[in-house]
Amino acid sequence: MWPYWAMFAFPSLAALAASGADGVPAFRPRPASTYFAWSLVWLAWTLLIGYRFQVGGDWQNYARFLGEVRGVEFWDVFQLIDPSYYALNWISLHMGWDIYGVNLIGAAIFAFGLVVFCQNQPWPWLALAVSVPYLVIVVGMGYSRQGIALGLEMLGLVALARKSTFKFVLCVAFAATFHRSAILLIPVAALAGSSNRLLTMAWVGATAVVLYYLLLEKSADNLVSTYVGGAVQSEGAAVRLLMNALPGAAFLRWRARFSFSAAEESLWKWFSIIALAQFGGFLIMPSASTALDRMALYMLPLQIVVFARLPYVFGAHELPGRGRYGVVASHDPTRPLPASKDAAALTAATLFYYGLVMAVWLNFASNVYAWVPYNFYPLVLAF
Repeated sequence: MWPYWAMFAFPSLAALAASGADGVPAFRPRPASTYFAWSLVWLAWTLLIGYRFQVGGDWQNYARFLGEVRGVEFWDVFQLIDPSYYALNWISLHMGWDIYGVNLIGAAIFAFGLVVFCQNQPWPWLALAVSVPYLVIVVGMGYSRQGIALGLEMLGLVALARKSTFKFVLCVAFAATFHRSAILLIPVAALAGSSNRLLTMAWVGATAVVLYYLLLEKSADNLVSTYVGGAVQSEGAAVRLLMNALPGAAFLRWRARFSFSAAEESLWKWFSIIALAQFGGFLIMPSASTALDRMALYMLPLQIVVFARLPYVFGAHELPGRGRYGVVASHDPTRPLPASKDAAALTAATLFYYGLVMAVWLNFASNVYAWVPYNFYPLVLAF
């Protein structure tokens, strides 16, 4: 399991090393070397996720999807559920890339969305470290379709935070063609959209209806009976839902300290409300655990946004409104923010918490056998 710990240790050490003298990293413009480093992160994550061999709980299912497009004409795959994912399988099969081509391209999309999202946080390395234990290892390596959808979602969230509702809806619509459950994100655009709320709700609602009939209608009854009717239960759902609910509650309690723009505050307010509602829904209706657990995957960026800001929210004396890439607009970007001594401790505490989450999962999860040991396909071929 050492590759997983290496993936967590690298951004954790980088986050600690990036700290300023007072424990809070300076808000500095991104130098060329930083972009090069993040390009290497994207490449490493793409290769590690894309070239995994028999890793992940749904490995056999994804191998079966590849077989389903064998002998099917290309344009016919768009009649199937999750058409873009099946199209990706068709292309990989006919190019001779097998399941590894599907996984590699999917990993590239997921990793790109994650890197862009992390770079738009004030402390990118801490954001990346927070993402590793669950979002990267469990989802990225275990649920290929949802991983691609989440990568596209994160690109859309960056756009929505910059008041581009159209780009968000476009990203979500594309994500829904890889996994239809991403359609559930469409209402977020209406809730957290522009100031012209009525117009936004009208066209976003119309888009949601069209996507429902194109992608979800045929399988809606089966999904409800399977996930809500209790035919499938999700072990560990309570813990995963709680992991989203905690940052949601923290944001709603101290959201003024986050110093978000109005658009960003509205976005993460609704994410927080949804995360808390999902946890509450589980307490009321445990039989819907799998449905709530699947929907909660799309709330995972909330953990990155909240926990990657804790050193600022509780460690800095003042956090003015920020500009692009997390740079504080009213602050000299060449100097660190004034900070309390608590900031370094909060950084370490955040990393300790996620390291503990990862250690518990790797040692005690009932399905960890599907992830451990990690096998890298090129090395499997070589040896």
